Amino acid sequence: MRGSNLDRVRRGNLATVLDLVHRKGSLSRAEITRATGLSRSTVAALIAELTGMGFVLESGPESTARVGRPSPVVHPDPDCVAITVNPELDAVTVGVVSLGGAVRTRIRNEVAHPVTVAETVEIVVGNLAEPELAGRRVAGIGVAVPGLVREADGVVRWAPHLGWREESIAAALLRATGHPAFAANDASLGALAEHIFGAGAGVRDLVYLNGGASGIGGGVITGGAPLGGFGGYAGEFGRNRPGIRDPADRAVEDGTLEDEVSRARLLELVGLESADQVELSEALAASADPAVRAELARQARVLSVAVSNAINVLNPELVVLGGFLADVLRADPERLAGLVREQSVGPASEGVRIVPAALGADLLMIGAGQLALQQLLTDPAAIRDRGSDTFGSHLS
Repeated sequence: MRGSNLDRVRRGNLATVLDLVHRKGSLSRAEITRATGLSRSTVAALIAELTGMGFVLESGPESTARVGRPSPVVHPDPDCVAITVNPELDAVTVGVVSLGGAVRTRIRNEVAHPVTVAETVEIVVGNLAEPELAGRRVAGIGVAVPGLVREADGVVRWAPHLGWREESIAAALLRATGHPAFAANDASLGALAEHIFGAGAGVRDLVYLNGGASGIGGGVITGGAPLGGFGGYAGEFGRNRPGIRDPADRAVEDGTLEDEVSRARLLELVGLESADQVELSEALAASADPAVRAELARQARVLSVAVSNAINVLNPELVVLGGFLADVLRADPERLAGLVREQSVGPASEGVRIVPAALGADLLMIGAGQLALQQLLTDPAAIRDRGSDTFGSHLS
């Protein structure tokens, strides 16, 4: 029994150290010792074990003015990765995200129609053969889906813009690739990514709204943990119908938030049929067309209603806007913040900051990577013990 308890403690300590290095990046052994409260000898043994597993690397000692022996620096191993997938109306984006939340590769596969699950899997399999994805040890595949996903088994219950209902995307990817696969709502993963690596790092209560080709979704972090709801479907802000004060601001009769605040409308105004988020952001920033400025202002007025409602209900410290919603914010951040304050309950909005997503175009890739890496981070020893059938196989 004692041995079993000791093994559980060791495995828990391995997970604690690996998760710390994953979240914080390069840390010295001394910093890990201070952060975990473990002894120096225990930390040294854990790092040696994680290095042997291929999860971390050590480099030469940090330069320091402190008296005593310099401390080696521990880094996430960049060759331990997750494959990430984001199917959208106009493209299926496939990426490689390593431990530490670094996006190593992102491939945008443009499509002319909403893809099926089978077509999505075919695109992923094809991308896995690309030279830039070769030579990586894969922990799993994470899929950021613009729809309602049952995270327990990766079944997409409903992705209206893609036309998916009760689709087992995770199981299909496992069969096709041999790698464990997981799926979740894209905006929920965006919220998680910003909370760990982005603008929400260190913030315990935040609301994230994501604007993409398939509409608007949201995610909530409360008390430092994701808010999933009873079935795991919390955060569907885009399907709500905002109260629009000025009838002239209404673009769609009885429209939802994502009908009114629309990426497609912005693309049309800047003369683009299709674009990734970087291209759209650059086009909007460069445009001097009054029609573009007017549409951004209209969308900001409608978006302010949704943001103020979220603040009234959830009382967050931070609201993060990602995708094209970040462009709506950047067009006139003071005006949007003022509109939100006007429509929020006074005390609930005190101190609330509204900021663009810090992770930019990488955000959903990083969130999907976190999903795929979660089992490894929770129990690295278990992943190692399963052997090459589920971890450590290289992309060829």
